[in-house]
Amino acid sequence: MDSLVQMIVDGLSSSASRELIIFLVSMMPILELRGGILAASLLQVDWLRAMVICFVGTILPIPFILLFIRQILEWLKNTRLVKLVHKLEEKAERKSKSIEKYKTLGLFLFVAIPLPGTGAWTGALVAALIGMRFKHAMTSIVLGTLTADVIMVILSYGLLGAIL
Repeated sequence: MDSLVQMIVDGLSSSASRELIIFLVSMMPILELRGGILAASLLQVDWLRAMVICFVGTILPIPFILLFIRQILEWLKNTRLVKLVHKLEEKAERKSKSIEKYKTLGLFLFVAIPLPGTGAWTGALVAALIGMRFKHAMTSIVLGTLTADVIMVILSYGLLGAIL
Protein backbone atom coordinates (compact mmCIF):
# COMPACT_ATOMS: atom_id res chain seq x y z
CA MET A 1 0.00 0.00 0.00
CA ASP A 2 2.88 2.37 0.78
CA SER A 3 4.19 2.27 -2.79
CA LEU A 4 0.71 2.81 -4.26
CA VAL A 5 0.10 5.83 -2.03
CA GLN A 6 3.56 7.18 -2.89
CA MET A 7 2.83 6.77 -6.59
CA ILE A 8 -0.50 8.64 -6.26
CA VAL A 9 1.12 11.41 -4.20
CA ASP A 10 3.94 11.78 -6.74
CA GLY A 11 1.52 11.76 -9.65
CA LEU A 12 -0.82 14.40 -8.24
CA SER A 13 1.62 16.64 -6.38
CA SER A 14 2.22 18.97 -9.30
CA SER A 15 -1.46 19.43 -10.17
CA ALA A 16 -3.41 19.25 -6.89
CA SER A 17 -3.20 20.68 -3.41
CA ARG A 18 -1.96 18.47 -0.58
CA GLU A 19 -5.42 18.50 0.98
CA LEU A 20 -7.12 17.43 -2.25
CA ILE A 21 -4.65 14.57 -2.69
CA ILE A 22 -5.35 13.35 0.85
CA PHE A 23 -9.10 13.66 0.30
CA LEU A 24 -9.01 11.72 -2.98
CA VAL A 25 -6.83 8.94 -1.55
CA SER A 26 -9.22 8.64 1.41
CA MET A 27 -12.16 8.17 -0.95
CA MET A 28 -10.53 5.29 -2.82
CA PRO A 29 -11.61 1.75 -2.03
CA ILE A 30 -8.86 -0.36 -0.44
CA LEU A 31 -6.74 2.71 0.43
CA GLU A 32 -9.42 4.66 2.29
CA LEU A 33 -8.42 6.28 5.55
CA ARG A 34 -5.22 4.25 5.98
CA GLY A 35 -3.92 5.47 2.64
CA GLY A 36 -5.09 9.02 3.26
CA ILE A 37 -3.28 9.29 6.59
CA LEU A 38 -0.15 7.83 4.99
CA ALA A 39 -0.41 10.38 2.16
CA ALA A 40 -0.89 13.18 4.70
CA SER A 41 2.20 12.06 6.57
CA LEU A 42 4.21 11.94 3.33
CA LEU A 43 2.94 15.40 2.38
CA GLN A 44 3.73 16.71 5.88
CA VAL A 45 0.19 17.87 6.57
CA ASP A 46 -0.65 18.64 10.19
CA TRP A 47 -2.09 15.53 11.87
CA LEU A 48 -5.33 17.18 13.03
CA ARG A 49 -6.07 18.58 9.57
CA ALA A 50 -5.22 15.15 8.11
CA MET A 51 -7.63 13.42 10.49
CA VAL A 52 -10.53 15.64 9.46
CA ILE A 53 -9.84 15.43 5.73
CA CYS A 54 -9.38 11.65 5.82
CA PHE A 55 -12.50 11.11 7.89
CA VAL A 56 -14.66 13.16 5.51
CA GLY A 57 -13.12 11.53 2.43
CA THR A 58 -13.68 8.05 3.80
CA ILE A 59 -17.23 8.62 5.05
CA LEU A 60 -18.56 10.54 2.04
CA PRO A 61 -19.21 7.48 -0.18
CA ILE A 62 -20.58 5.28 2.62
CA PRO A 63 -24.26 6.34 2.58
CA PHE A 64 -24.34 5.73 -1.18
CA ILE A 65 -22.80 2.28 -0.76
CA LEU A 66 -25.26 1.37 1.98
CA LEU A 67 -28.26 2.57 -0.01
CA PHE A 68 -27.41 1.51 -3.56
CA ILE A 69 -24.79 -1.29 -3.63
CA ARG A 70 -27.31 -4.12 -3.80
CA GLN A 71 -29.02 -2.64 -6.85
CA ILE A 72 -25.67 -1.85 -8.49
CA LEU A 73 -24.40 -5.38 -7.95
CA GLU A 74 -27.61 -6.86 -9.39
CA TRP A 75 -27.27 -4.66 -12.45
CA LEU A 76 -23.56 -5.54 -12.84
CA LYS A 77 -24.42 -9.25 -12.85
CA ASN A 78 -25.85 -8.69 -16.33
CA THR A 79 -22.59 -7.23 -17.65
CA ARG A 80 -19.08 -8.47 -18.34
CA LEU A 81 -18.22 -7.61 -14.72
CA VAL A 82 -20.18 -10.57 -13.36
CA LYS A 83 -16.97 -12.26 -12.13
CA LEU A 84 -15.98 -9.14 -10.20
CA VAL A 85 -19.43 -9.03 -8.62
CA HIS A 86 -19.13 -12.65 -7.53
CA LYS A 87 -15.69 -11.94 -6.01
CA LEU A 88 -17.07 -8.96 -4.09
CA GLU A 89 -20.01 -10.98 -2.83
CA GLU A 90 -17.71 -13.83 -1.78
CA LYS A 91 -15.44 -11.41 0.08
CA ALA A 92 -18.43 -9.85 1.81
CA GLU A 93 -19.74 -13.31 2.71
CA ARG A 94 -16.42 -14.30 4.32
CA LYS A 95 -16.30 -11.06 6.30
CA SER A 96 -19.97 -11.16 7.29
CA LYS A 97 -19.78 -14.01 9.83
CA SER A 98 -18.34 -11.96 12.69
CA ILE A 99 -20.37 -8.91 11.77
CA GLU A 100 -23.64 -10.86 11.71
CA LYS A 101 -22.87 -12.48 15.04
CA TYR A 102 -22.14 -9.24 16.88
CA LYS A 103 -24.25 -6.88 14.72
CA THR A 104 -23.39 -3.20 15.23
CA LEU A 105 -20.49 -3.94 17.59
CA GLY A 106 -19.05 -6.40 15.06
CA LEU A 107 -19.31 -3.85 12.28
CA PHE A 108 -17.74 -1.16 14.47
CA LEU A 109 -14.77 -3.41 15.32
CA PHE A 110 -14.39 -4.51 11.70
CA VAL A 111 -14.11 -0.91 10.54
CA ALA A 112 -12.14 0.37 13.55
CA ILE A 113 -9.21 -2.01 13.33
CA PRO A 114 -7.12 -0.71 10.41
CA LEU A 115 -6.01 -3.95 8.76
CA PRO A 116 -5.92 -4.89 5.08
CA GLY A 117 -9.34 -6.03 3.92
CA THR A 118 -11.21 -4.11 6.59
CA GLY A 119 -12.53 -0.60 6.52
CA ALA A 120 -15.53 1.55 5.76
CA TRP A 121 -16.07 0.41 2.16
CA THR A 122 -15.99 -3.31 2.95
CA GLY A 123 -17.97 -2.75 6.14
CA ALA A 124 -20.65 -0.89 4.18
CA LEU A 125 -20.74 -3.63 1.55
CA VAL A 126 -21.18 -6.33 4.18
CA ALA A 127 -23.77 -4.31 6.11
CA ALA A 128 -25.81 -3.74 2.95
CA LEU A 129 -25.62 -7.37 1.85
CA ILE A 130 -26.71 -8.73 5.25
CA GLY A 131 -29.56 -6.22 5.39
CA MET A 132 -28.38 -4.21 8.39
CA ARG A 133 -30.51 -1.14 9.07
CA PHE A 134 -29.02 2.03 7.58
CA LYS A 135 -28.97 3.93 10.87
CA HIS A 136 -27.16 1.13 12.73
CA ALA A 137 -24.69 0.51 9.92
CA MET A 138 -23.92 4.20 9.46
CA THR A 139 -23.40 4.74 13.20
CA SER A 140 -21.04 1.77 13.45
CA ILE A 141 -19.09 2.80 10.37
CA VAL A 142 -18.75 6.44 11.46
CA LEU A 143 -17.55 5.47 14.95
CA GLY A 144 -15.28 2.76 13.54
CA THR A 145 -13.78 5.20 11.04
CA LEU A 146 -13.13 7.76 13.79
CA THR A 147 -11.39 5.08 15.84
CA ALA A 148 -9.30 3.91 12.88
CA ASP A 149 -8.46 7.55 12.17
CA VAL A 150 -7.04 8.00 15.67
CA ILE A 151 -5.11 4.72 15.49
CA MET A 152 -3.59 5.55 12.11
CA VAL A 153 -2.59 9.07 13.15
CA ILE A 154 -0.89 7.70 16.26
CA LEU A 155 1.02 5.18 14.17
CA SER A 156 1.77 7.35 11.13
CA TYR A 157 2.74 10.53 12.91
CA GLY A 158 4.77 8.91 15.65
CA LEU A 159 2.43 10.17 18.34
CA LEU A 160 2.71 6.85 20.14
CA GLY A 161 6.23 7.71 21.20
CA ALA A 162 5.13 11.14 22.43
CA ILE A 163 2.29 9.62 24.48
CA LEU A 164 4.39 6.93 26.18
